[in-house]
Amino acid sequence: MMGGGQYDPNDFSDTALGLVSTQSFPAIVGTADMMLKSAEVALVGYEKIGSGHCTAIVRGGISNVRLAVAAGVEAAEQFGQEVSSLVIARPLANLEAVLPIGKLLADAAQGSGDSRLSNQAIGLLETRGFPAMVGAADVMLKSADVQLSAHETIGDGLCTVIIRGAVADVAVAVEAGMHEAERIGELHAVMVIPRPLSDLEQTLPLASCWIEQPLPLRLPIVSKKVAEAELLEPLNLEVAPTKREAQMELEEPPS
Repeated sequence: MMGGGQYDPNDFSDTALGLVSTQSFPAIVGTADMMLKSAEVALVGYEKIGSGHCTAIVRGGISNVRLAVAAGVEAAEQFGQEVSSLVIARPLANLEAVLPIGKLLADAAQGSGDSRLSNQAIGLLETRGFPAMVGAADVMLKSADVQLSAHETIGDGLCTVIIRGAVADVAVAVEAGMHEAERIGELHAVMVIPRPLSDLEQTLPLASCWIEQPLPLRLPIVSKKVAEAELLEPLNLEVAPTKREAQMELEEPPS
């Protein structure tokens, strides 16, 4: 479940937890990618606490976790992110069970299997504001052969669209999305990961279904003018005969 070797999440001897924090979801995914590729660790997952703060959590041998955290800090600094980091050697079970790390560990041990888009590049584009993200996602899908995987929100108005596809297509789509996001609102961060490891893929949000041939939603939209015309159309009501007319009809002799 990790890059370059086998790691048993149930082995607590000589283990450590490593945490690296950034203020952008694309940055934390890129940081986690570097941590996985730099040492024999398992990516437990991410913790998002709002205001854009995200933390990547890895687990493994103490020396490997230290190497991974150092690589993660260096990568995050290259992304221009404010960083905090921590290495906890031999964490007690109570710490892992009570903190959100416990649930992440359980999910990591269970695993989510390979997705239909495994081994494809990952593109992430983060904006401040939902309209900018939606507009960027639309342009990204129209500019290259990519699939929309999911979107992620981390507070402070920051939201990230995640796409998958061939490296070249993802790069083209992200560049097009950047221009659209800047046109609509605020572009916050971008990231392209050419060869993601399985650990990284299993911790990312994934769409519950893939649409092979997307079709536009067919909503029952009624034209406003048509609706007004129907309301203004005169009602076809029969006028009831007066009492005198009804009496005359009754008195009229049959022909």
